[in-house]
Amino acid sequence: MEYSAQQFDIIVIGAGVMGSSTAYQTSKRGQKTLLLEQYDFLHHLGSSHGESRTIRATYPDDYYTDLVLDSYALWEQAQSEIGYKVYYKAHQFDMGPSDSESLKAIIAICRKKSLPHRVLNSQQVAQQFSGRIQIPENWVGLYLDKGGVIKPSKAVSMFQTLALKNGAVLKDNSEVKEIKKTGGENDGVLVVTASGESFRGKKCVVTVGAWTRKLVKRVSGVELPIQPLETTVSYWRIKEEHVSDYAIDNGFPSFASYGDPCIYGTPSFEYPGLIKEWIEERFSGRVDSSEPVMTQLCMYSMTPDEDFVLDLLGGEFGKDVVVGGGFSGHGFKMAPAVGTLLADLALTGETKGLDLEYFRIGRFSDNPKGNVKHY
Repeated sequence: MEYSAQQFDIIVIGAGVMGSSTAYQTSKRGQKTLLLEQYDFLHHLGSSHGESRTIRATYPDDYYTDLVLDSYALWEQAQSEIGYKVYYKAHQFDMGPSDSESLKAIIAICRKKSLPHRVLNSQQVAQQFSGRIQIPENWVGLYLDKGGVIKPSKAVSMFQTLALKNGAVLKDNSEVKEIKKTGGENDGVLVVTASGESFRGKKCVVTVGAWTRKLVKRVSGVELPIQPLETTVSYWRIKEEHVSDYAIDNGFPSFASYGDPCIYGTPSFEYPGLIKEWIEERFSGRVDSSEPVMTQLCMYSMTPDEDFVLDLLGGEFGKDVVVGGGFSGHGFKMAPAVGTLLADLALTGETKGLDLEYFRIGRFSDNPKGNVKHY
């Protein structure tokens, strides 16, 4: 039998962290899975590469808090199966002006979800971190243990390896050009690549990041408001005499700042020895703020409301094609939970334990800006 004639239960298009996590989940459930990637595996053109991502349960929307809390356990489960770590525990520290609506919403959700936390004023922050972090007098800090750092390239590789171990077929340099509905209602789809190879699948999951809008419109005519946005991850050098102060194994947290600009960061970990004005003010001159020692580009896929798209494509495809996209720069930490949800959607047409109301494609028909935010 020719390879191109093979039949699969699930075809996952896009092998970033979301697609790789989905392939891991479907193959783990005994589904014959094909994972396709348009570039080399572990390429640096999307948003699933690099040395660090934060994981935090502090969100102003409780549906994300639930996804993160689920993901903590799922990261540990996958690690136990592969035998090495990609998720490293740390505390989380959020900071911002005391009148920040986002920060107030986050604190309210910590209370609602009974997440142990402490709200600190500027003097308490200086005391908590022995002067390593300084915030203005009109700011507050939120300190809790639900933080951490994930190694992204290593994490993607982990999911791909586990999928392969579970019998999945992995194929890179295979850009998908067409997804066609085949035959009757239950006959599935035909996926065709730029090289002319074709694969049949009972179900298909599209997780192509910044390329989501283009591919979905080509195959279905549906216009998703997902906009690619190139952003920069910067690494800063800690001054030599303070290197240990900001190390993950010395208790320094992952952090988020809700002032202007909005900043997310990790302890010194992947590049020992971690904008400019913010660095100087918050870290008390212990970090060299003259310039970053290294930068990496990261391609976000932004929705107007910065909420994900997790839904059945519908139309002629019915329940045969699932779309996961628009992760808006904050999805990586939730990849294990998202992969589970996308696998559920593909296999059963619904999800267990999570209402996808906020992630539906149809929300943009009701309001071009998507979900209404109150912060």
